[in-house]
Amino acid sequence: MTPMDAFWLFLVLVSLQPVLKQKMLEAARQRLIADLEKKRGSRVILLVHRQETMSLLGFPVMRYIDVHDSEEVIRAIHLTEPGVPLDLVIHTPGGLVLAATQIARAVKRHEGKVTVFVPHMAMSGGTLIALAADEIVMDPHAVLGPVDPQLGQMPAASYLKVVEDKPVEHVEDETLVMADMGRKAIAQLQETILELIGDRYPEAEARRIAETLSEGRWTHDYPITPEHARQLGLPVTDSVPREVYKLMELYPQPKRTLPSVEYLPVPRQAGNGKAAGHHGRG
Repeated sequence: MTPMDAFWLFLVLVSLQPVLKQKMLEAARQRLIADLEKKRGSRVILLVHRQETMSLLGFPVMRYIDVHDSEEVIRAIHLTEPGVPLDLVIHTPGGLVLAATQIARAVKRHEGKVTVFVPHMAMSGGTLIALAADEIVMDPHAVLGPVDPQLGQMPAASYLKVVEDKPVEHVEDETLVMADMGRKAIAQLQETILELIGDRYPEAEARRIAETLSEGRWTHDYPITPEHARQLGLPVTDSVPREVYKLMELYPQPKRTLPSVEYLPVPRQAGNGKAAGHHGRG
């Protein structure tokens, strides 16, 4: 082999490395999903959104729930017999109300028990899907979020507040139109939540939960902890299977040039080195 042949072989191997790495991750995820399904006797579906980068330019691209996601989740549910339990692992900042509603309704109509696992966050549309489940299993540090509708970059509830606080003659027509749309969007979302949870709560309790989560009481990124979710009346527990965390490790965030968080990726036990024996406070 000539030096030039070796050079071209090196370039081919370097170019194939990302593809091979991705295929290995996919195979590892499939094996772990199969193991978890066997252990729990369920259909396991993952809805995971990471910040990704454009392949050529490297710009960050935030993933969110879209119509493609709803098509894939609904297809997976169709492939599941009615009595088989459904386990959804959700990690998402939210997304399109239409897509999240389609998923939530499909989850609600599944005849087997539905469990949603939240290892880190299920905000906005992710919370809407979780409301359709029989059980929400959250890591103690995981969060849900409000499901108040957003119109463009603005909360629907904020448009209503502007119209409420200002004389109508001082409000622009566009703002009045947005307030009208916002009123409808909030009402529609509350009806959707009632559709998802109405059979598990008394009517007044279900309406209270729907209004609390959708009326714009908090900012859209307000973190609802497991304790807060239980106070709201949601069926939240905290026993996330170890396999769920392992699955999340197989959805790595694209690497930066310099890591913002770094540690030795091994279990740390007391007595294992000098640092472990130090229990003082700074």
